[in-house]
Formats: sequence, structure tokens, C-alpha cells
Amino acid sequence: MLTSVSPKLPMRDKSQTLDFYTRHLDFNCVNDYGDYLIMRKDDVEIHFFAFPNLDPTSNYGQVYIRTDSMDTLYQKLLLIGAPIHPNGKLTIKPWGQQEFSMLDPDNNLLTFGQNI
Repeated sequence: MLTSVSPKLPMRDKSQTLDFYTRHLDFNCVNDYGDYLIMRKDDVEIHFFAFPNLDPTSNYGQVYIRTDSMDTLYQKLLLIGAPIHPNGKLTIKPWGQQEFSMLDPDNNLLTFGQNI
């Protein structure tokens, strides 16, 4: 039986990754193994591995994160000036989801969605 999934994303600079996820998204670092981080917020856990030579323009890492408080999350991120993707503003999608997206410092795409 499958019980959860924890995506693994590349990071070039651990301090930038920690800053982005704690400052913008209120994640906590639950484990720091030097070249490997585990960040968590609520029931969402994302793992990061060191990839210092990553070319962000060729990184296609993506995570879809479901939320039950879309409006609150989106408004908070706008208020603090979080980098919402220019093509990822809050919209209703044909598949019945309200979604928005942002890029982290390593060009990993984070899409947040809520059923409507």
C-alpha cells in the first residue's frame, strides 16, 4: 500500500533554498544532511539534493501541491511579494482546479491547486 510521496528537487545553493521555502512558504527544515535537505509544511514534504552545477534554464523539476486554503495562501504570497510566475497567476483550469504557480531559485516549478 502506498502512503505518501516526497518529491526530490535539485538545489544549487542550500542557503537560498532554505531561505526561499521558509520565508515564502513557511516550510521548516526537518533534516539537513549537508548535501541533502528535507523540508516540511503540514503534510507536504519536499526533499532537495545538491546539484551545484545545475543550469536553472534547463531544469524541469515540478511539484503539484494541493491546498484547502487557496485564497489565503495566494493573498499571503502576494502580500509578501513572493515571485508568482508571470504565466502562473491564480486561474480556474478546465479540469476543475483553481491554480497558481511560482518558481523557486533553481527554476523548480511549484504549482498549487485546489478543487473548485
